[in-house]
Amino acid sequence: MSQETKYAQLAARVTASLDLRQPPVAICFTDSIPAGMSGHAGRVPAGCRFWQDATSTAFATSASDHTLCAIGVYTHNLQPSPPQQIDLMDALKVFAELSYVREEDMASIPVLQSQPRYVLYSPLVDSPMPPDVVVLFVSANQTLILSEATQQVENQTPPAMGRPACAVIPQVMNTGRAALSLGCCGARAYLDVLGDDVAIFAIPGAKLEAYAQHIEALSKANAVLSRFHHIRLRDIGAGQTPTIKESLAALELSGQD
Repeated sequence: MSQETKYAQLAARVTASLDLRQPPVAICFTDSIPAGMSGHAGRVPAGCRFWQDATSTAFATSASDHTLCAIGVYTHNLQPSPPQQIDLMDALKVFAELSYVREEDMASIPVLQSQPRYVLYSPLVDSPMPPDVVVLFVSANQTLILSEATQQVENQTPPAMGRPACAVIPQVMNTGRAALSLGCCGARAYLDVLGDDVAIFAIPGAKLEAYAQHIEALSKANAVLSRFHHIRLRDIGAGQTPTIKESLAALELSGQD
Protein backbone atom coordinates (compact mmCIF):
# COMPACT_ATOMS: atom_id res chain seq x y z
CA MET A 1 0.00 0.00 0.00
CA SER A 2 1.37 3.41 -0.95
CA GLN A 3 1.84 6.12 1.64
CA GLU A 4 -0.85 8.23 -0.04
CA THR A 5 -3.36 5.38 0.10
CA LYS A 6 -2.48 4.56 3.70
CA TYR A 7 -3.11 8.06 5.03
CA ALA A 8 -6.19 8.53 2.87
CA GLN A 9 -7.65 5.37 4.39
CA LEU A 10 -6.71 6.35 7.94
CA ALA A 11 -8.20 9.80 7.46
CA ALA A 12 -11.41 8.28 6.13
CA ARG A 13 -11.68 5.80 8.99
CA VAL A 14 -11.13 8.39 11.72
CA THR A 15 -13.43 10.91 10.06
CA ALA A 16 -16.25 8.41 9.61
CA SER A 17 -15.96 6.89 13.08
CA LEU A 18 -15.99 10.25 14.85
CA ASP A 19 -18.24 12.02 12.33
CA LEU A 20 -15.72 14.88 12.16
CA ARG A 21 -16.86 18.20 10.74
CA GLN A 22 -13.30 19.14 9.71
CA PRO A 23 -10.72 16.89 8.01
CA PRO A 24 -7.80 15.63 10.12
CA VAL A 25 -4.68 17.77 9.71
CA ALA A 26 -1.14 16.39 9.37
CA ILE A 27 1.85 18.28 10.77
CA CYS A 28 5.40 17.30 9.81
CA PHE A 29 8.66 18.74 11.11
CA THR A 30 11.52 18.54 8.63
CA ASP A 31 14.77 20.12 7.47
CA SER A 32 13.81 19.98 3.79
CA ILE A 33 10.68 20.70 1.77
CA PRO A 34 9.40 17.87 -0.46
CA ALA A 35 9.56 18.54 -4.19
CA GLY A 36 6.47 20.23 -5.52
CA MET A 37 5.26 21.51 -2.17
CA SER A 38 4.74 25.26 -2.12
CA GLY A 39 4.86 27.71 0.76
CA HIS A 40 1.92 29.23 2.56
CA ALA A 41 0.16 32.02 0.69
CA GLY A 42 -0.47 35.20 2.65
CA ARG A 43 0.07 36.20 6.25
CA VAL A 44 -1.51 34.73 9.35
CA PRO A 45 -1.94 36.41 12.74
CA ALA A 46 -0.84 33.28 14.60
CA GLY A 47 0.71 29.91 13.85
CA CYS A 48 -2.39 28.04 14.99
CA ARG A 49 -4.19 29.51 11.97
CA PHE A 50 -2.13 27.13 9.82
CA TRP A 51 -4.18 24.26 11.31
CA GLN A 52 -7.36 25.68 9.83
CA ASP A 53 -5.76 26.48 6.47
CA ALA A 54 -4.39 22.92 6.32
CA THR A 55 -7.88 21.42 6.38
CA SER A 56 -8.11 22.31 2.69
CA THR A 57 -4.58 22.64 1.28
CA ALA A 58 -0.96 21.55 1.81
CA PHE A 59 1.91 23.98 2.35
CA ALA A 60 5.32 24.43 3.95
CA THR A 61 6.26 27.07 6.51
CA SER A 62 9.43 28.39 8.08
CA ALA A 63 10.06 30.81 10.93
CA SER A 64 9.48 33.74 8.56
CA ASP A 65 5.87 32.59 8.04
CA HIS A 66 5.35 32.91 11.79
CA THR A 67 6.49 36.55 11.78
CA LEU A 68 3.40 37.80 13.62
CA CYS A 69 3.31 34.94 16.15
CA ALA A 70 6.15 35.16 18.62
CA ILE A 71 4.40 32.69 20.92
CA GLY A 72 4.20 30.04 18.17
CA VAL A 73 7.85 30.59 17.28
CA TYR A 74 8.68 30.03 20.95
CA THR A 75 6.63 26.85 21.47
CA HIS A 76 7.78 25.35 18.15
CA ASN A 77 11.42 26.24 18.87
CA LEU A 78 11.81 27.98 15.52
CA GLN A 79 14.75 30.31 14.98
CA PRO A 80 13.40 33.72 16.08
CA SER A 81 14.25 37.03 14.48
CA PRO A 82 15.17 40.02 16.69
CA PRO A 83 11.70 41.59 16.22
CA GLN A 84 10.08 38.29 17.23
CA GLN A 85 12.19 38.21 20.38
CA ILE A 86 11.02 41.71 21.23
CA ASP A 87 7.40 40.74 20.54
CA LEU A 88 7.75 37.71 22.81
CA MET A 89 9.11 39.78 25.69
CA ASP A 90 6.39 42.40 25.22
CA ALA A 91 3.70 39.71 25.16
CA LEU A 92 5.06 37.99 28.26
CA LYS A 93 5.16 41.32 30.10
CA VAL A 94 1.46 41.91 29.42
CA PHE A 95 0.62 38.29 30.27
CA ALA A 96 2.40 38.67 33.61
CA GLU A 97 0.61 41.93 34.41
CA LEU A 98 -2.71 40.17 33.76
CA SER A 99 -1.62 37.10 35.79
CA TYR A 100 -2.33 35.15 32.60
CA VAL A 101 1.16 33.68 32.24
CA ARG A 102 3.38 34.34 35.24
CA GLU A 103 7.13 33.79 35.27
CA GLU A 104 6.68 30.60 37.29
CA ASP A 105 4.17 29.32 34.70
CA MET A 106 6.69 29.30 31.86
CA ALA A 107 8.27 26.00 32.89
CA SER A 108 4.95 24.19 32.41
CA ILE A 109 4.50 25.37 28.79
CA PRO A 110 5.92 22.74 26.40
CA VAL A 111 8.57 23.80 23.90
CA LEU A 112 9.63 21.56 21.01
CA GLN A 113 12.88 19.82 21.93
CA SER A 114 14.22 19.78 18.36
CA GLN A 115 14.67 22.83 16.14
CA PRO A 116 13.27 22.10 12.67
CA ARG A 117 13.83 24.36 9.67
CA TYR A 118 10.35 23.80 8.28
CA VAL A 119 6.88 22.82 9.43
CA LEU A 120 4.63 21.18 6.82
CA TYR A 121 0.85 21.37 7.10
CA SER A 122 -1.72 19.47 5.04
CA PRO A 123 -4.94 17.53 5.16
CA LEU A 124 -4.02 14.07 6.43
CA VAL A 125 -5.11 12.59 3.09
CA ASP A 126 -2.41 14.67 1.36
CA SER A 127 0.40 14.34 3.90
CA PRO A 128 3.71 14.51 1.97
CA MET A 129 5.45 12.32 4.55
CA PRO A 130 4.55 10.35 7.67
CA PRO A 131 2.99 12.96 9.99
CA ASP A 132 4.58 13.74 13.33
CA VAL A 133 1.29 14.99 14.76
CA VAL A 134 -2.32 14.69 13.59
CA VAL A 135 -4.70 17.43 14.71
CA LEU A 136 -8.44 16.92 15.06
CA PHE A 137 -11.09 19.56 15.73
CA VAL A 138 -13.50 17.81 18.09
CA SER A 139 -16.65 18.15 20.18
CA ALA A 140 -17.04 16.89 23.75
CA ASN A 141 -18.74 13.71 22.52
CA GLN A 142 -15.91 13.00 20.08
CA THR A 143 -13.36 13.74 22.81
CA LEU A 144 -15.04 11.10 24.96
CA ILE A 145 -14.22 8.43 22.38
CA LEU A 146 -10.71 9.79 21.86
CA SER A 147 -9.97 9.79 25.58
CA GLU A 148 -11.14 6.18 25.79
CA ALA A 149 -8.89 5.35 22.82
CA THR A 150 -5.95 7.00 24.59
CA GLN A 151 -6.53 4.82 27.65
CA GLN A 152 -6.39 1.73 25.46
CA VAL A 153 -3.53 2.74 23.17
CA GLU A 154 -1.32 4.50 25.72
CA ASN A 155 -2.60 3.35 29.11
CA GLN A 156 -3.06 6.96 30.17
CA THR A 157 -5.63 9.72 30.29
CA PRO A 158 -4.73 12.52 27.84
CA PRO A 159 -3.85 15.83 29.51
CA ALA A 160 -6.32 18.68 28.97
CA MET A 161 -4.16 21.70 28.18
CA GLY A 162 -4.95 25.40 28.11
CA ARG A 163 -3.02 28.39 26.87
CA PRO A 164 -1.28 28.64 24.50
CA ALA A 165 -3.14 26.31 22.14
CA CYS A 166 -0.03 25.81 19.99
CA ALA A 167 1.75 24.16 22.94
CA VAL A 168 -0.23 20.97 22.32
CA ILE A 169 2.04 20.23 19.34
CA PRO A 170 5.35 20.17 21.29
CA GLN A 171 3.55 18.36 24.10
CA VAL A 172 2.73 15.49 21.74
CA MET A 173 6.08 15.64 19.94
CA ASN A 174 8.13 15.61 23.14
CA THR A 175 6.19 12.85 24.89
CA GLY A 176 4.98 10.71 21.98
CA ARG A 177 1.56 10.74 23.66
CA ALA A 178 -1.79 12.24 22.68
CA ALA A 179 -3.10 15.43 24.28
CA LEU A 180 -6.25 17.51 24.34
CA SER A 181 -6.06 21.29 24.03
CA LEU A 182 -8.98 23.42 25.15
CA GLY A 183 -7.50 26.17 23.03
CA CYS A 184 -6.77 29.69 24.19
CA CYS A 185 -8.45 33.05 23.71
CA GLY A 186 -6.03 33.86 20.87
CA ALA A 187 -6.69 30.67 18.94
CA ARG A 188 -10.43 31.14 19.41
CA ALA A 189 -10.13 34.60 17.89
CA TYR A 190 -7.97 33.51 14.95
CA LEU A 191 -9.62 30.20 13.96
CA ASP A 192 -13.15 30.24 12.56
CA VAL A 193 -13.41 26.46 13.08
CA LEU A 194 -12.62 26.74 16.79
CA GLY A 195 -16.10 27.57 18.06
CA ASP A 196 -17.12 27.52 21.71
CA ASP A 197 -18.08 23.84 21.43
CA VAL A 198 -14.83 22.76 19.73
CA ALA A 199 -11.48 21.66 21.17
CA ILE A 200 -8.26 20.32 19.64
CA PHE A 201 -7.09 16.74 19.99
CA ALA A 202 -3.56 15.90 18.85
CA ILE A 203 -2.39 12.36 18.14
CA PRO A 204 1.23 11.26 17.65
CA GLY A 205 1.55 10.28 14.01
CA ALA A 206 3.41 7.06 14.82
CA LYS A 207 0.35 5.80 16.73
CA LEU A 208 -2.29 6.90 14.24
CA GLU A 209 -3.04 3.41 12.92
CA ALA A 210 -3.56 2.06 16.43
CA TYR A 211 -5.76 5.02 17.24
CA ALA A 212 -7.86 4.49 14.14
CA GLN A 213 -8.47 0.86 15.11
CA HIS A 214 -9.54 1.72 18.67
CA ILE A 215 -11.58 4.75 17.60
CA GLU A 216 -13.59 2.55 15.24
CA ALA A 217 -14.29 -0.05 17.94
CA LEU A 218 -15.09 2.48 20.65
CA SER A 219 -17.34 4.52 18.39
CA LYS A 220 -19.44 1.41 17.67
CA ALA A 221 -19.44 0.46 21.35
CA ASN A 222 -20.57 3.94 22.41
CA ALA A 223 -23.41 3.85 19.88
CA VAL A 224 -24.66 0.51 21.22
CA LEU A 225 -24.31 1.51 24.87
CA SER A 226 -26.04 4.83 24.25
CA ARG A 227 -29.09 2.93 22.97
CA PHE A 228 -28.88 0.65 26.01
CA HIS A 229 -28.87 3.58 28.45
CA HIS A 230 -31.71 5.35 26.65
CA ILE A 231 -33.79 2.18 26.86
CA ARG A 232 -33.13 1.96 30.61
CA LEU A 233 -33.98 5.64 31.01
CA ARG A 234 -37.25 5.10 29.17
CA ASP A 235 -38.21 1.99 31.12
CA ILE A 236 -37.22 3.29 34.56
CA GLY A 237 -39.00 6.54 33.81
CA ALA A 238 -42.12 4.48 33.06
CA GLY A 239 -41.97 2.96 36.54
CA GLN A 240 -40.20 -0.30 35.69
CA THR A 241 -37.21 -1.76 37.55
CA PRO A 242 -35.33 -3.66 34.81
CA THR A 243 -32.27 -5.76 35.50
CA ILE A 244 -29.26 -5.37 33.24
CA LYS A 245 -30.21 -8.66 31.56
CA GLU A 246 -33.72 -7.35 30.89
CA SER A 247 -32.37 -4.09 29.45
CA LEU A 248 -30.00 -6.06 27.24
CA ALA A 249 -32.91 -8.11 25.98
CA ALA A 250 -34.84 -4.90 25.25
CA LEU A 251 -31.79 -3.60 23.41
CA GLU A 252 -31.66 -6.71 21.25
CA LEU A 253 -35.34 -6.38 20.45
CA SER A 254 -34.89 -2.72 19.50
CA GLY A 255 -32.27 -3.75 16.98
CA GLN A 256 -34.77 -6.04 15.28
CA ASP A 257 -37.27 -3.22 14.67
